[in-house]
Amino acid sequence: MDKKELLSQIKTGESQTVEFKESLGLINEIGEAVSAFSNTNNGVILIGIDDHKKIIGVEIGKKTLENLANYIKTQTDNHIFPKISIFKVENKNIIIIEISLSDEKPVFFKGTAYKRVGKSSHKLSASEIRTLAKNSGKKVYWDEQTCKGANIEDIDEEKVKWFLGRARKKRGLGISEDTSLKECLIGLKLMKEEKPTNAAILLLAKNPQTFFIQAEVKCIRFKGIDVAGPMIDFKTIEGDIINQLEKAEDFIFEHIPMAAWIENGKLQRQEKWLYPPKAIRESLANALVHRDYETTSKIQVRIFDDRMEIWNPGKLPDGWIIEKLKEKHESIPFNPSIAKQFFWIKYIEDVGSGTNKIIKWCKEWGLPEPVFEFTGSSIVVIFRKSKLTEEFLDESGLNERQKKAIEYLREHKKITSSAYSNIFKITERMARNDLKDLVDKEIIEKKGLSDKTRYYVLAEI
Repeated sequence: MDKKELLSQIKTGESQTVEFKESLGLINEIGEAVSAFSNTNNGVILIGIDDHKKIIGVEIGKKTLENLANYIKTQTDNHIFPKISIFKVENKNIIIIEISLSDEKPVFFKGTAYKRVGKSSHKLSASEIRTLAKNSGKKVYWDEQTCKGANIEDIDEEKVKWFLGRARKKRGLGISEDTSLKECLIGLKLMKEEKPTNAAILLLAKNPQTFFIQAEVKCIRFKGIDVAGPMIDFKTIEGDIINQLEKAEDFIFEHIPMAAWIENGKLQRQEKWLYPPKAIRESLANALVHRDYETTSKIQVRIFDDRMEIWNPGKLPDGWIIEKLKEKHESIPFNPSIAKQFFWIKYIEDVGSGTNKIIKWCKEWGLPEPVFEFTGSSIVVIFRKSKLTEEFLDESGLNERQKKAIEYLREHKKITSSAYSNIFKITERMARNDLKDLVDKEIIEKKGLSDKTRYYVLAEI
């Protein structure tokens, strides 16, 4: 809430979503309003305003806000962590408490649950409490549950410092450097009931495998194009899941070749990885965020001569089919707490665009569209190598102009006969003959309805 919104709220007066309190002396009524808004609708409590919209103001001490937040937290069940801020209006302090509708209801204050009715808070009856609890239906995700046997001592403070530093830099996370370890975890919603959550252990523990032995990534480089082929290299990656992502990337880049590409319209080659690094990271991050950590299956990276596969033990959201991943879709993470932390450090976005970006990056890289499969127990992303290898082009009997034209198309996506003629300093007739040969060999496709609009693109993209 900004100052303009605050003044508007004061002018409008109390309502279904706004409550005025003259002072912090009315702490019990404030607590009742917190319960009522949590059970009924989002709401705002303005402290320092009387019932007639007059600005009274509040004296603010060194620990006023901290004590208020602690009071609300300790006296509510389920615990409520409201957003509390201060604004100066007419040189007087106004405390603003913003309450969100709770996912897990009912919320009690000192053992009593309240609801919002018009401008006031009313006690919920026993039958209303039962109905609210029945209809609340909050799913407690596995990663949000407390980790059995774990304590704050299992958290690595250096990892937390690194995480906070990156999150402040990448997303402006508002947790300062001097915040205690416990308060950091609470602020990140990685601690409940004085215990770290499963997500906290996977992300920030000294040794996550003490608690989750199955939380590993297996990386394998096969010789050939089949799992029956011999393994060239095999590695099991442990540690926290941020480390797992980075080490899995290292393994991939050790075992995929560099490919030759053209950049900025020039015909000189430069080296790029066979598969786009951004798509690799996105796929690994998605696997770590969406995997089912209760299964004994591991995330797997399988690298073959002609493709790379990333296997994620998990399932699609209810009602989804695999084709949904290629369309615009919402973000429904299997582990929302882990997803939120990956978002803070900018390893993912939270808008459901990850698979769409993977497709886009592969196409821009000059590769075929990646394949998504659901095996019934795992979601698999398959990156396919371009068929237009040096060996294939040599076997196809292409001349050097045609080979360079393919590299040009990887970068620029399309070419016309006149552009082909200009680049290689040949006649348009020779250009059309070269391009026709490429079409006949199904390496490129002809687009456009007339000679004036005709252009060519790679056939496999």
